[in-house]
Amino acid sequence: MSNQWDLKICCMGAGYVGGPTMAVIAKNCPKIRVCVVDINETQINAWKTQELPIYEPGLLEVVNESRDRNLFFSTNVEEEIENADIIFISVNTPTKTQGIGAGRAANIKNCELCARTIAQVSKGPKIVVEKSTVPVRTAQAIARVLKANDKGIEFQVLSNPEFLAEGTAIADLMKPDRVLIGGQQNEAGLKAAETLVSVYANWVPREQILTTNLWSSELSKLVANAFLAQRVSSVNSISALCEATGADISEISRAVGMDARIGKKFLQSSVGFGGSCFQKDILNLVYLCETYGLSECAAYWDQVIKMNDYQKKRFSEQVVKTMFNTVTGKKIAVFGYAFKKDTGDVRETPSMFVVRDLIAEQAHIHIYDPQVKREDMWLEMDYTCGVNHQNTPNLDKAVITESDPYAACAGAHCLCVLTEWDEFKEYDYEKIYKSMAKPAFVFDGRNLLDPVKLRQIGFEVHTIGKPDPNRFSDL
Repeated sequence: MSNQWDLKICCMGAGYVGGPTMAVIAKNCPKIRVCVVDINETQINAWKTQELPIYEPGLLEVVNESRDRNLFFSTNVEEEIENADIIFISVNTPTKTQGIGAGRAANIKNCELCARTIAQVSKGPKIVVEKSTVPVRTAQAIARVLKANDKGIEFQVLSNPEFLAEGTAIADLMKPDRVLIGGQQNEAGLKAAETLVSVYANWVPREQILTTNLWSSELSKLVANAFLAQRVSSVNSISALCEATGADISEISRAVGMDARIGKKFLQSSVGFGGSCFQKDILNLVYLCETYGLSECAAYWDQVIKMNDYQKKRFSEQVVKTMFNTVTGKKIAVFGYAFKKDTGDVRETPSMFVVRDLIAEQAHIHIYDPQVKREDMWLEMDYTCGVNHQNTPNLDKAVITESDPYAACAGAHCLCVLTEWDEFKEYDYEKIYKSMAKPAFVFDGRNLLDPVKLRQIGFEVHTIGKPDPNRFSDL
């Protein structure tokens, strides 16, 4: 450590987790030097501008406060590793697409490559922190790679999983429910854990910083996301029953959520969950259960994914069925492509699967989203759904991205609301109705809009888990 800095931190990976996490550490710890490194020069250069590579409310303000003071971004990976006391590994761990465990197991190749680089470059002892979401016992693999260095250097490996929600990441980092740090339960491991505890203790109350063994920490992240996704799939399964019986899912959620044992959060029905974590982490959990011979446990968690897939497909099928069993050649407006509001992230977004289904039905789709970039939309569509310009003729004509929501709706036969952006509630729907083909349909996949007001305007409205007044006369 230098006299100028109490500690030096290097974070390998300048993505959705590494960038915001390091920015908040730098903001709250002015005596700690923080540097985010990545081999992607375009990504690093963007972090140095006023147009950051990711959108997150409040992130730019936090970055601006510390950038070039004690927060830095660099492609000089080796130099920053060599100078660091603590090295965070915050790289992508995607689900494997081929080989053993394809479609379920996490690919930790990037984590291993980071560990090998650290072992090669380091000239003294380091604390290495897993920040990426990884399978339980990944720390063991990282530790073995580090221990195999030929310089006799001692490394301590910690697990420090993130519990961020995109759209509220800065608030989550500034006032976390808990910070979890796992380490080896020996003198060196406990000392390393306490060093990391001292970093977070600059702004997080000590009682909210939990220390565990490595394996509990690694597994806790997977379990937390699995439990949250389970709640979404559970309420979505009931939404289908509500539509069949005339019950209202909003009233059910309110009644159930008032039970203190259950709570109100994650009981909102929707077109399904998305994002980079939920599906990947559950599939990882399923694979772990299968690996250890726990087939009944694997099947239980796999059903959460199946229910989510069912909900997305059910939405697409309802659109086609309601619109006289054909959307071929019809203009369909889509509000929202990001997997949730206040982010531009499109990974595993439910919108993508609905759009894929509508492309197959030969609809003309016009999408408006205030943050999503068209190139990101196509990259994810190709990676996850296998839909690209090579195998889908006239794709650019079939899917238009609009910069104006009213233009997206003009002449459309229906409007699908697929992301819960607050601004969608403020639009002039009388104006939208007048511009659309008649009958004008609204399919609200987020229960965001007021169906009563829309019906008064003239729309035929279909929502998730709410009774259709055209079907039930005894509501």
